[in-house]
Amino acid sequence: MIEFLALAAAACGVGWLVRRKHLQRLAAGSPDGIPCMARHPAGTGRWRMGRVFTGPDAVRWAPRRGEPVPLRGGRATGVRPPSVKEAVSINPGSRIVSCTYGSAGAAGTIEIAVMPLDLRELLEAVPRAEPDTDTP
Repeated sequence: MIEFLALAAAACGVGWLVRRKHLQRLAAGSPDGIPCMARHPAGTGRWRMGRVFTGPDAVRWAPRRGEPVPLRGGRATGVRPPSVKEAVSINPGSRIVSCTYGSAGAAGTIEIAVMPLDLRELLEAVPRAEPDTDTP
C-alpha cells in the first residue's frame, strides 16, 4: 500500500514539473520560422536541423550551424513521405518537400522535411511549381 502512495506522489510530482515546463514554453512564445530538417543539395548528404524563414525580401533555410541558404525563386516540385531509410534520420510522420531555387545560371535543389501541420505554411512560402503543359 505504501508503494502505491509513493508511486502516486512521484507521478503527481512529474506531472507538475511537466506542466510547469509547458507553461514556461507557452509564456516564452513560439520561435519564428518553420522548424524543419533539410538536405542540401537534394538526395545527397545528411539531414540537418534548421528553420525556414519567410519574409518580404526572400525565403531562406537557416541551419542551426552554418550559413543560411536563400531560396529565391523557390518552387516545390514534389511532396512525399520519407522512405524507411530516411525515417531513421527524420521523423517518420513528416513530409518531404523537394524544391528547386535560383536562376538558370545558379540553380540548386533542396529537400525540406516538415511535420504535416507545418506543410501548408511551407507550401505558401515555397509555392508548387506549375506542371509543364507545353510538352506533348
